[in-house]
Amino acid sequence: MKKVMITTAAAALCSSAAMADVNVGNPLGLTGPIPDLVAPMAAAVDLAAANINDQGGMLKDGEKFNVIRADSACDPVAAVDAVTKLINVNSVTAILGPVCSGAAIAQAESVSIPAGVVTVSVSASSPAITTMEDGTDLVFRTAASDAYQGVALANLAIEKGIQDVAVSYANDDYNAAIAGVFAKAFTEAGGTVTANEAHEPSKASYRSEVATMGATSDNLALFAYYGSGGITLMRNALETAAFTTFIGADGMLSDELIEQIGAENLGNATFTTSASDDTTPAFAAWKALADEAGVPASDPFVPNSYDATFMLALAIEKAGSADREGLAEALRSIASAPGEVILPGEWEKAKAILADGGDINYEGGAGNQDFDENGDVAGLFSASTVVDGAWSATLLK
Repeated sequence: MKKVMITTAAAALCSSAAMADVNVGNPLGLTGPIPDLVAPMAAAVDLAAANINDQGGMLKDGEKFNVIRADSACDPVAAVDAVTKLINVNSVTAILGPVCSGAAIAQAESVSIPAGVVTVSVSASSPAITTMEDGTDLVFRTAASDAYQGVALANLAIEKGIQDVAVSYANDDYNAAIAGVFAKAFTEAGGTVTANEAHEPSKASYRSEVATMGATSDNLALFAYYGSGGITLMRNALETAAFTTFIGADGMLSDELIEQIGAENLGNATFTTSASDDTTPAFAAWKALADEAGVPASDPFVPNSYDATFMLALAIEKAGSADREGLAEALRSIASAPGEVILPGEWEKAKAILADGGDINYEGGAGNQDFDENGDVAGLFSASTVVDGAWSATLLK
């Protein structure tokens, strides 16, 4: 659990308020295992920046809100290098991203926390992020922890009548963590985990792993990134008829899976992901913006990416400068009641309220973005299946 305090490092390393632009660093996984998932997330970040700049810009002088993008490649080493440059060379006020848990944890522990820089991840969901800080309040995220998603998937499996399952997970921070949560919750709900095995990413073949696990159950819970072994493992499983049912989480939820495997072979595949309640006024406001800009409003972590960007800008506006110190406190302030509700795209309205000394409460396209004491949000989840050749999502209640 975090202990909120202002560190001397934060005070010593704060950025200059006299910068021509308000700069935030955006180390997304543009390459690596999930580039197709990340591309619309980047578009959502850019849309938020455009909305801000088109409605008066930042602070008293209307400074430009500038997103400095880098490639963290969903890799811990690449993320550390990218964020080191963003903080020490580009002098960004805050970090927006990375998208993958391993990258987010590595850069925070090695770079952003020691430098006193706030990180707001748009999709990193490992349960380890919840308790990684000690004495600081610098890491936030707009997507729910897999401590919640793993339980939701386990409950869904039980509801589907799945009584036993083999678990295969890629040996990385994200997939290992959610697999562990799922296996525990599934067992506690009365199910049987017949195998629980790690696999190394990016192998040419997983036939031996599939054969071993397939001998224990007809059902596979697969936790992997589609671009670094997940598709190959599923293809091997289908080729050998090792499993008849597949379940898993958002690392596998990509159109490329349908293109590579074939929609006709995915009738018994279900994957969960962070989701939004499309009946809320906040989602309606977000969808109108996204549709006009050609951004897929309901794709995984796309509204979360917009929300994180907009909220960081609101926090900087609330703080009154681009200094790093005090940003975490401002971020918490604009995300929660009391205050006038601000919806996606309502930058001019929010800016005027803050200029008059008022309070605001941002409600996002991804849902309620109230941060708990650990910088987490509760979030919602959906279950996606293939219908008429495309993914179709149903919100889990």
